[in-house]
Amino acid sequence: MALTGRAALLAALGSLPVGIWDPGWSGILAVNAPLAVACACDYALAAPVRRLGLTRSRDTSVRLGESADVTLTVTNPSRRLLRAWLRDAWPPSSWQPGTEMTASRHRLTVPSGERRRVTTRLRPTRRGDRQADRVTIRSYGPLGLFARQGTHKVPWTVRVLPPFTSRKHLPSKLARLRELDGRTSVLIRGEGTEFDSLREYVPGDDTRSIDWRATARQSTVAVRTWRPERDRHILLVLDTGRTSAGRVGDAPRLDASMDAALLLAALASRAGDRVDLLAYDRRVRALVQGRSAGDVLPSLVDAMATLEPELVETDARGLTATALRTAPRRSLIVLLTSLDAAPVEEGLLPVLPQLTQRHTVLVASVADPLVTQMAASRGSVDAVYEAAAAAQAQTERHRTAEQLRRHGVTVVDATPDDLAPALADAYLALKTAGRL
Repeated sequence: MALTGRAALLAALGSLPVGIWDPGWSGILAVNAPLAVACACDYALAAPVRRLGLTRSRDTSVRLGESADVTLTVTNPSRRLLRAWLRDAWPPSSWQPGTEMTASRHRLTVPSGERRRVTTRLRPTRRGDRQADRVTIRSYGPLGLFARQGTHKVPWTVRVLPPFTSRKHLPSKLARLRELDGRTSVLIRGEGTEFDSLREYVPGDDTRSIDWRATARQSTVAVRTWRPERDRHILLVLDTGRTSAGRVGDAPRLDASMDAALLLAALASRAGDRVDLLAYDRRVRALVQGRSAGDVLPSLVDAMATLEPELVETDARGLTATALRTAPRRSLIVLLTSLDAAPVEEGLLPVLPQLTQRHTVLVASVADPLVTQMAASRGSVDAVYEAAAAAQAQTERHRTAEQLRRHGVTVVDATPDDLAPALADAYLALKTAGRL
């Protein structure tokens, strides 16, 4: 049979019969001096690895689901040509399953005194900080018989940010906000509205909005238009306790809560309101305060990136006390937590009056769409039992929500896909009613 490449070279140097060559290195080198010399020369001509200079550049952050490029610059200070394979190691969650082998390995040739760049494309599957592990380089000689290998530590961190998938709802919510913000009259003249402008009366307008002085100066009836007050304070409170770790679909409840909080923050900052963030379970996990309208969303995204659910029971008293310190004057407190009966009845309800007597409180919770599917299932004994269990869970959830409403709390209970727009609608409804 015909041999090619490295096997042919070994067979030729050793004068071994083709077809019966034994590739064991010890046997070959023991009887074949020319081959030993060739291997020694090949090893000597391989560029040294430990003297190489390595630096990183490019992306330091990326949204979950998108790609980040990290460039590695390799400088060869030796007088030999570098022929090498390079492995840029990162944590397994830095790539989609099954793609690490091809994405992290690079073929590299660097002439003496020059530098070359290789780019590793990451596509993380989890939020948080992804830190580079080590760079392993295997340098070959011109014959490819022997190689030098070494590793380098080249630190680099890529922060994986929340995906903010609900931003697709932002244009429609902003359009509704513009309607409220002085372009149409607010018919409910409650607390927290500001005079905006005068316009001509049209049938259906509230007669209480007629400005009689302005009407006396012109030939048509003039009405006042109102807009929601600006510079209101909104505190987003993320419950990071054990209930936030429950998975709904492919992600924890905490991820859906963060997505809803980001949409509300984007909308409220455009409305001129100030937005702060508090993440809490038994201690403060994240706190963002005093950011300008243009800086609040990047700050929230960055703070949320490293948040993970903690497998502890949330301290409701500590959460309430921290929220009151964070919001010293009247605010809208948006608590993103669970509507499970036990945590609410034993933890939140006893301390809720401390919040509602000073602030407007809105509770938002992630509902499991699987429970709705189970409640509608029929056709078998198992399906009927599942439907009964789902109906009981829904009844308990509705009862818990009703308890909160009796304390003056606005409750939003929706599936992960619907929670963000539902929370934004609740915020707009509060502004329309003049409750902010």
